Amino acid sequence: MFEKLVHFAKKHEILLVNDNPYSCVGYEDKISVHQVAHSKDVVLELNSISKTFNMPGWRVGMLTGKSTLLKEVLKVKTNMDSGMFYGVQKGAIAALKTGDVWIENQNRIYKIRRDLTIQLAEKLEIQPQEQNGGLFVWCKLPNGMTDDKAFVDHLLYESHIFIAPGSIFGKNGEGYVRFSLCVNEYKIQEMIHRVTKKVEA
Repeated sequence: MFEKLVHFAKKHEILLVNDNPYSCVGYEDKISVHQVAHSKDVVLELNSISKTFNMPGWRVGMLTGKSTLLKEVLKVKTNMDSGMFYGVQKGAIAALKTGDVWIENQNRIYKIRRDLTIQLAEKLEIQPQEQNGGLFVWCKLPNGMTDDKAFVDHLLYESHIFIAPGSIFGKNGEGYVRFSLCVNEYKIQEMIHRVTKKVEA
């Protein structure tokens, strides 16, 4: 997909900006549009420590690309704020120094949660979508069912489990629900237990 996007940007002489905060989360290998040859000529890529290092709210990110393009961004950036609190910078530096050990450990945790979430989805008879990385599992409702909000309400009132209806994220989310992998494995196991108990009742 990245190859096609870079080709499109070059062909039409446009600047492509890729927001890539999940590049290290859940994937076997880190992913980046800059893995495509000569992509920096037409692509800027954003990333953040929020998802990779569990530091939401710190507001620390990075932008990569060709130096001439970055200079244009800096013209605006330097007039928007006067810098970042030094303690936050030090925290971000410490996080980045943890390297692959932290990332690999986190991804093992997310894999356990993902596998359990897929078990939960199967109990609910909804179809997990193929997806390697990120912090969410999207599932399609059973055939003939399109009202994701009604499905979520039913699950909430019957089993006291809340998941996000896909439609709150836009029209393409209609007929889907979204599970978060930020929930620990014990809570996911409890959800599986509740649904199993309800089915067997």
